[in-house]
Amino acid sequence: MKNILYCFFCLILLSNSKLLFAQNDDTVSKQRIAIFAPLYLDSAFDAAGNFRFSGDIPRYINPGLEFYEGVQYALDSLAHEGAQLEIFIFDTRAAGKNLKQQLEEAKNDSVQLILGYTATVNELQQMAFSAQETKVPFVNINLPNDGGVYDNPYLILLNSTLKTHIEAIYRYIQKYFPLNELVVFRKKGQLEDLIHSYFSDAGKNTLGVPLKFKNVELPDSFTVNQLTAHLDSNRNSLCIAGSLDENFSKRLAQQLAGVGARYPVTLMGMPTFDNISSEFAKKEFKGLKIIYSTPFYNPRTDTVSKKIVNWFNTKMFARPSDMVMRGYEATWRFANLLLRYKNDLESNISRKEFNVIRDIDIQPVINKKTMALDYFENKKLFFIKMQDGIIKEVN
Repeated sequence: MKNILYCFFCLILLSNSKLLFAQNDDTVSKQRIAIFAPLYLDSAFDAAGNFRFSGDIPRYINPGLEFYEGVQYALDSLAHEGAQLEIFIFDTRAAGKNLKQQLEEAKNDSVQLILGYTATVNELQQMAFSAQETKVPFVNINLPNDGGVYDNPYLILLNSTLKTHIEAIYRYIQKYFPLNELVVFRKKGQLEDLIHSYFSDAGKNTLGVPLKFKNVELPDSFTVNQLTAHLDSNRNSLCIAGSLDENFSKRLAQQLAGVGARYPVTLMGMPTFDNISSEFAKKEFKGLKIIYSTPFYNPRTDTVSKKIVNWFNTKMFARPSDMVMRGYEATWRFANLLLRYKNDLESNISRKEFNVIRDIDIQPVINKKTMALDYFENKKLFFIKMQDGIIKEVN
């Protein structure tokens, strides 16, 4: 993997932050796209252009670079089809320019679309503000957070927010577990309070019969007896992990797996379970049924995914990460929408004709108080079931 990432580092440097596709003809109108990602080029190369890392590349560099790998593969595919594009690459970790300066540069370059991998809420806010100011759609690839942004129809979130997940989980439970004993295990915390409030709001807004949850707050070092006190050995229980804390979730899953022979339980996880899904194949979780929601499920059985996997296997001798897939699909989808609809892109941002790899369902998020459009968000979620290392989609 080190050699792969090194090659992409060099590729970005050679691009000189600007990539031209199709005919190099000033008479041909090209659509302009800005790509923002934390590439850490100044950390990777010294002033003489020498690669700094003799061993493994630091892990913090990988996500942004893997995203760029997917972007580059999509751009290569678009170039092969003769797409008239002009691409501007911005390293949000560049030493010489801060994000505000880079956004101003993108504005001066008259870009018509921004694709961004944002590492912080502050970055999202800055990009969203710039997008609103310049009336240019900004697609946030990875952060599942609206950043407190409102009344901004130029912000598009691909990674669904926690509120959207909780609403979908509530409907899923109504459909598949309405007769189960429903127990929410949580820890103390502000995010846990927020999850609780989202479940309460979902119950108030449901068109069906509201669900009845038993809410249990656990101490940090909770014991299995503190769980079984709320379970019924004669009744199926759906236990909900009411926390985004991954260590809490793993501890909860491990202890529920340990009592599975006596208590018929299924564990419903939060979207953070996607980060630790590989952990649940270990023997300490044996037998436990786990379900969680994610907007990024990709079994890699579609034609595009197979081509990407094959290219990485044969050319790079490696397996592409999920972030590679996200970079590819977002670039392919929104670049094609820009090519087709040009200056009317924002009115057609929800169209699905260029979806690849997975379904993306971009919907407006309406502020119920002001009835204004706050932003757009991907509302398509997949529910994944895991048991003993076997993963499958269940909706």
